[in-house]
Amino acid sequence: QVQLVESGGGLVQAGGSLRLSCAASRFSSSIVVMGWYRQTPGKQRELVATITSGGRTNVADSVKDRFTISRDYVKNTVYLQMNSLKPEDTAVFYCIADAGGTRYWGKGTLVTVSS
Repeated sequence: QVQLVESGGGLVQAGGSLRLSCAASRFSSSIVVMGWYRQTPGKQRELVATITSGGRTNVADSVKDRFTISRDYVKNTVYLQMNSLKPEDTAVFYCIADAGGTRYWGKGTLVTVSS
């Protein structure tokens, strides 16, 4: 089992920045991939960014120029630095971790970008 605790969401004005954090309860060596998805009402959950245990990243084209994913293997934590936020970035952001063939999800953190 992997428990994920997200933090860092909140309200920000358009053009602003936020950094999301997600701490995993399990040692990093057993977690192959960590990352972030987001979901807005009425839409499917979509991939934002992932990072592997080897540091390889995959970032959605829609945010590639504005969002950066990173991982602290000592702290078992993944971060999502979000810059130049837009109102359309408003969503619940979910942390994920893949370990032992299972994908674990956090409870989500709300990001609201006001215009």
